[in-house]
Amino acid sequence: MTLPRILIFYYSHTGNTEKMAEAIAEGAKAAQAVEVEVKRSESPWNLAGFDAIIIGAPTYHHGMTDGIKKFLEQIAFHEVNLKGKIGAAFGSYGWSGEAPRLVLEVMEHKLEMKVLKPPLLMKYKPDEKGLAECRRLGETVAKEVKS
Repeated sequence: MTLPRILIFYYSHTGNTEKMAEAIAEGAKAAQAVEVEVKRSESPWNLAGFDAIIIGAPTYHHGMTDGIKKFLEQIAFHEVNLKGKIGAAFGSYGWSGEAPRLVLEVMEHKLEMKVLKPPLLMKYKPDEKGLAECRRLGETVAKEVKS
């Protein structure tokens, strides 16, 4: 029996979104019976092999970073089939927090994924309470992918 696979793909310039990604992975792994991969880069063609995809997108200048945007565009352009897969988004921000919301919109409406709402947003550096929320998101995705 193969275990359900979860990909946590993220970009982080300051390390805040990276800390969130690591805590989400901890939560998913704690749920057991899932395989979790945390990556800063991934080929869009490999995504079809995952049952859930969680994207970490910090907000810069009221939007997502170029790398995250290009990644989502490549998935759509190459018609990588993610229909029905579990999707979630998270990210840190300084003043606005749009990027994770935009990622969820693309996942839901363009890629036809089953998204978990709302996205997880953290202002600046996640504190212990914030990291606990991250671990809960990981657990939630793991439970969802196993059901």
